Amino acid sequence: MKIHTKAVHAGDRRKPGAFVPVTTPIHTATSYFYESMEQLDRVFAEEEKGYCYARHDNPSAAALEELMCELEGGAVALACSSGMAALHAAIASALTDRRKSIVAANAMYGATVGLLMNVFDPAGVSIQFADVCDLDALRNVVAEAKPGCIVMETISNPLLRVGDIERIAAIANEAGAALVVDHTFATPLLARPLELGAHFSVHSVTKYLAGHGDVLGGAVITDKQHAETLRALGRTIGPVLGPFECYLTMRGVKTFPLRMERQCANACRVASWLTGHPRVERVFFTGDPQHPDAATIRRQFPEGLYGAMMSFEIRDAGREEIFRFMDALKMIVRATSLGDVHTMMLYPVMSSHRELSPKHRQRMGIRDNLVRLSTGIEAAEDIIADLEQALA
Repeated sequence: MKIHTKAVHAGDRRKPGAFVPVTTPIHTATSYFYESMEQLDRVFAEEEKGYCYARHDNPSAAALEELMCELEGGAVALACSSGMAALHAAIASALTDRRKSIVAANAMYGATVGLLMNVFDPAGVSIQFADVCDLDALRNVVAEAKPGCIVMETISNPLLRVGDIERIAAIANEAGAALVVDHTFATPLLARPLELGAHFSVHSVTKYLAGHGDVLGGAVITDKQHAETLRALGRTIGPVLGPFECYLTMRGVKTFPLRMERQCANACRVASWLTGHPRVERVFFTGDPQHPDAATIRRQFPEGLYGAMMSFEIRDAGREEIFRFMDALKMIVRATSLGDVHTMMLYPVMSSHRELSPKHRQRMGIRDNLVRLSTGIEAAEDIIADLEQALA
């Protein structure tokens, strides 16, 4: 089945009894009992399918996890309370029975850098950064670090670099490392990392999948090799997503491919317009034919689908000028998120990469005149009109 069909049907209409609900119900129970202790014992031992305690499993979460496996082509999924909880679970699972060393992309979301440096590094995990878009340089760092795990984003936040997942997965496999890919910006509509050789695909479902700004959640999808490790870690640590959030995420996913297609089309028009504006110094967009990773983008993403994110630099602007520009926006929402139906803008220096030092941001190429735009499903003409009046 095509992804549009999977998004509508997968996970739903599971058979809980004599009748079958059309959509997955919200199961709020924290614990479950059976007619006999023998049966409960078998469920606890996973010898019989069933539910015993919500930290271990929940029918609403199981439905969402089934849906995510269908979308990503994975063996097992874990629905988590946030995207960062999902990323933490993926990296911890990847490092189980492997060398406690991580090679991470040198251009990533600020909170991901914080997770590596403030959680894993103090726990004794060696952290090194590398340019995953320079495969020779990456091989050299991997050969030296001998990592148990490589961490990257399909489309980097906020400068939109695109690494070749298939080739990076080959480097990881040669080193005996697991490849963890944060796939939030790209979504399964543009690519499926597990099919390209990655071991873990991670999402903040808060963003494009749920898509309406009313869910905080995450998901990890993995292959057969890491399935039991991920499930065991989830049962022990308990980063689970609540049943109501699972329901809202599934409802959002049903329209995600349609929304994403519209957002991608809008992004192409907005990026093209921004490129010609005299106040815009530079536009970062994966649909740019001059993008440094254009060959990888053509090979990895479907034609015409480049994602709905872009960043741009405003000429001769500093913090004061950026604030004035963003305050002038009338329709575009000034908020710290992305992937919603409405177009959103944030200032990375103030929000997504706030915790990084100015020198670290400078090394990443994040300047004080950079803003990030998440394109929504509005009319492209209205998005452009709002940008035009704010830039005037």
